[in-house]
Amino acid sequence: MSNVFKAFSALLSYPTPALKAAAADIRAVVHADAPGPIWAIDKIDGLLDELETQDIFELQERYVFLFDRTRSLSLHLFEHVHGESRDRGQAMVDLKELYGRGGLDIDANELPDFLPLFLEYLSTRPADEARRLLAEPIAVIVALKERLSKRKSPYAAILAVLEAMAKAAPLESDIEELRRAPDDDPTDLEALDKAWEDAPVIFGPGDASGDCPKVSLMLDRMNMGEKPGDVARTARS
Repeated sequence: MSNVFKAFSALLSYPTPALKAAAADIRAVVHADAPGPIWAIDKIDGLLDELETQDIFELQERYVFLFDRTRSLSLHLFEHVHGESRDRGQAMVDLKELYGRGGLDIDANELPDFLPLFLEYLSTRPADEARRLLAEPIAVIVALKERLSKRKSPYAAILAVLEAMAKAAPLESDIEELRRAPDDDPTDLEALDKAWEDAPVIFGPGDASGDCPKVSLMLDRMNMGEKPGDVARTARS
């Protein structure tokens, strides 16, 4: 399982010549260890074919168009849970501390809620713990899968396999809330500029009143090692 997390962390990162060179090794890991579904493995094969054969600048342009210019496809997990990016600060600190306790030190300019970085951390954890942690942001993972599928993007297959690996389903209320969120059109530059007019992320302790309950709950579960259903029931009571 750890090798699959590493492979998917790489595939969801910005394409580089080094990533192109590693495509064959990533394919071997996916075929040996990824749990399926079969259609998703086939789609990932197609993504790897493109990685091996297409021009690196075309790959990079597609990646930026999808994940950097389309806020609803952001690979920063907390972006989909917080209403405004300014509220993510303390949650970022807490997640970074979780990584540190697990032996993963990250650069100061890296945001810990970046999905490839989260997957890198999971690759260092025992299988049961990694699966439990992966289940925490499962609603965001499913929403990203659905939005990418709507665009017929092969990246959707990676999220589908992650969903299978988590062996958990999101609360219906959580996934419905994410489905109601606007799905950006990256070709509408005026709307894009307006959507990104939030204040910058405050990477450090902030006003407790600005803390997001959903992210706090997610981090509490990660730290306490409770099963998602246990805390979910507490949150509803």
